[in-house]
Amino acid sequence: MNKTIRRASVFTLLMVLALLVRATWVQFYEGQALAGDNDNRRNAIETYAAPLGNIIVAGDSITGSARTKGSDLAYKRTYTDGELYAAVTGYASQAYSATQLEGIYQDVLNGTDTQLKTPLDTVTGKRADPGNVVTTIDPAVQKAAYEALGDKKGAAVAIDPTTGQILAVVSTPSYDPSSLTDANTAGDAWKTLTKDSDKPLTNRALRQPLPPGSTFKLVVAAAALEDGLYSSVDEKTVSPDPYTLPGTSTVLRNENTSAPCENATIRTALQYSCNNVFAKMAYDLGQDKVKAMAEKFGFNDETQDVPVRAYASVYPSGMDDAQTALTGIGQFDVTATPLQMAMVSAAIANGGKLVSPHMVSQVTDGGGDVLQDYDSDADTKEIVSSSTAEQLQSAMETVVEEGTGTNAQISGATVGGKTGTAQHGENNSKTPYAWFTSYAKSDTNGKEVAVAVMVEQSDAARSEVSGNGLAAPVAKATMQAALD
Repeated sequence: MNKTIRRASVFTLLMVLALLVRATWVQFYEGQALAGDNDNRRNAIETYAAPLGNIIVAGDSITGSARTKGSDLAYKRTYTDGELYAAVTGYASQAYSATQLEGIYQDVLNGTDTQLKTPLDTVTGKRADPGNVVTTIDPAVQKAAYEALGDKKGAAVAIDPTTGQILAVVSTPSYDPSSLTDANTAGDAWKTLTKDSDKPLTNRALRQPLPPGSTFKLVVAAAALEDGLYSSVDEKTVSPDPYTLPGTSTVLRNENTSAPCENATIRTALQYSCNNVFAKMAYDLGQDKVKAMAEKFGFNDETQDVPVRAYASVYPSGMDDAQTALTGIGQFDVTATPLQMAMVSAAIANGGKLVSPHMVSQVTDGGGDVLQDYDSDADTKEIVSSSTAEQLQSAMETVVEEGTGTNAQISGATVGGKTGTAQHGENNSKTPYAWFTSYAKSDTNGKEVAVAVMVEQSDAARSEVSGNGLAAPVAKATMQAALD
């Protein structure tokens, strides 16, 4: 064979082989990446080619699917009472990535999860019938919290302390997820929502940690009792009033200057929310012991899934003595979500044991068979001893009966709570956050609930902002609905 022809043949063969290798690479490797690309229109077409599965509350679907017109996306997501449940469902959008439960269970709800496939589906490649997500949300509790918050900017979380089931997750102001479902109109709605200074897309219940103020005093009291710094909530503490922060000339005073806070017991200090007692207590314990107790309750947990990933509540490290003292009253760099503070009350109410909070009960296939059961998989951890829990319950009940939390009293129920008013802004220049964390136990039917409420902003005058004035009434309405 002619040498030139032979070389040309070898070159041509190499080129063909290279093309075959490249084609194989694109088809079997890059093809998977392209198929999973969010910008791949075919994914949206496939997702919305049929009705989606549903998110269930108390046996009823709060989601649905509607037929579209003039679009290659055959169906779009719909919501019942969308604003009421937005902090639970999130949204499934033809234009944007799904969020909250819609995002976590996207494959279940659109039928692509491999758990849904029958043997025949596997052979034929047919998409399986979509599954459903059954929540733990109680519609009466959700509605009570939502209506009680009203036009306030804030959040509420309610938990059954005996099971860990989350009964309500509310964030206000809310938004209607239906406004984001249709690709033709979602863009304008997105611009409106993202430009809104009230940030309605922010899930304040799970994903906005803020200074918890005096509600954090429960964590410090738990640390002191567990450590043995004080043997009971009725033992007098060593707490000068006013208290000068260690290493400084800064004097920490109490909101109520006439309160009996000097050397007060933990019960009295919680009743009157004495800053001097808990700042001194945090300093006496040291930041490591307070941090250890905070982390037992769930602070600093970067993987707190309910199953929506909650932002971590923070107890800081590397502080000086004065900063450590300030953490004792929930200030300096301490932050918490309403979920976290509800967990604190839930553990105390449940004899010191925290059942892992979750707002999904089950995930099922289209026929109702259970794929995942979160109720049976819930973990239980001992946070404090039963003795410490009982003492803290007694002190929290004093707060509601005759202390700073009287607005949470419920006839026919035993209620314990703790108020908080957290300062923020440079030199505390901005309106404080109002907090209330609590639990209630029915005197007749055995029902229990733990609730945390945070009011970030309201129409109240600055002088009227308090946990008892703004947050406790919301908690009361939420707890009453849970006990009925």
